[in-house]
Amino acid sequence: MSFFISPALAADAPAAGAMDPGMFNILFLVGFGLIFYFFMWRPQAKRAKEHKNLLANLAKGDEVITAGGIIGKVVRLNDDYVVLEVSEGTELKFQKAHVAAELPKGTIKSI
Repeated sequence: MSFFISPALAADAPAAGAMDPGMFNILFLVGFGLIFYFFMWRPQAKRAKEHKNLLANLAKGDEVITAGGIIGKVVRLNDDYVVLEVSEGTELKFQKAHVAAELPKGTIKSI
């Protein structure tokens, strides 16, 4: 095809539908940012908010499970620590942040 069009003219002519590389990079970064926000940051923030509400609403008598998998009933709690009764007369002290979830009432008796 070089018989009809000189290489200098072919290089100067813009390709049909070609995108500017700078614009492509900006769109790529925006797309990556959106994916990061919707798949990583937003769900993590939602889980953190739910956990904060769980810790704020803990009360004596609640049945909970810790991050380590220990199930117990809340006997005492203060701002930083919670004391769980894991069996009759056995109490363990945990940092409040390690409470993973609240269990339905009566879960401990059924185990």
